[in-house]
Amino acid sequence: QVQLIESGGGLVQAGGSLRLSCVASGGTLSSYAMAWFRQTPGKEHEFVATVTWSGNIYYGASVKGRFTISEDNAKNTVYLQLNSLKPEDTAVYYCAAGDQYRVLTTVENVHTWGQGTQVTVSS
Repeated sequence: QVQLIESGGGLVQAGGSLRLSCVASGGTLSSYAMAWFRQTPGKEHEFVATVTWSGNIYYGASVKGRFTISEDNAKNTVYLQLNSLKPEDTAVYYCAAGDQYRVLTTVENVHTWGQGTQVTVSS
């Protein structure tokens, strides 16, 4: 079973940037649909971005145009570039893996979660 380890979170001022990384071990990245979700206390997971096994990319409405998801199959790593950050982007960001042939925009299709990395955006 694949394991996912995120890194790259931190504290940043509004308007700043961060890059999150998610390294997959125990499996090949190209065998899964990969996604990023985020969660704030008391709320459900919010879909952020996903890349399908065929390379199609989708974004949540609140991050489209500011965040970019990408993969490096040689490093078995998926990235999330966060630009033009806003205080409302503050959350724990989770890397997720799902069935290769699904579009991973809902938690129901996720079979593996990372441990999460905290992103805090100050105003």
